[in-house]
Amino acid sequence: MPRLLLALVISALAPMLRAQAGDLPYGAPIPLADAKKAIAAAQVEARKNNWMVAISVVDSGGHLVAFERMDTTQHGSVEVSQEKARTAVAFRRPSKAFQDAVAGGGEGLRTLRLPGAIPIEGGLPLIVGGKIVGAIGVSGVTSAQDGQIAAAGVAGLK
Repeated sequence: MPRLLLALVISALAPMLRAQAGDLPYGAPIPLADAKKAIAAAQVEARKNNWMVAISVVDSGGHLVAFERMDTTQHGSVEVSQEKARTAVAFRRPSKAFQDAVAGGGEGLRTLRLPGAIPIEGGLPLIVGGKIVGAIGVSGVTSAQDGQIAAAGVAGLK
């Protein structure tokens, strides 16, 4: 019976993960000016809440374009923010999708072995003109707060 329940949960999650990833193609790499806009919008959200974070923007190939570490942000968040961004662009979905899969347990734990996938909320694809041009990653507070800041960065491109 538990295997049947697990199979139902996984089959219910699969369409959600595909929908988040969509079939969006990769576009040209995000220009530096746009990466800076996304970071600036994310920083506004972080400052509004007095959260000190590291914010990374990578291009459509996963290469770092822009980065900011706010004063007093823990050093460990530097690399984590970059990994969240790389996860979002490599898999064309929010890094939270992997966090949710792991939290579901069972077969979702296989996510832990996916190379280049960090299962922690805070990484979001950046989409312009229906194409993925890069991703933003945030680290420094709780994963939900990181996700909130990243969402502000995404909104800053609109």
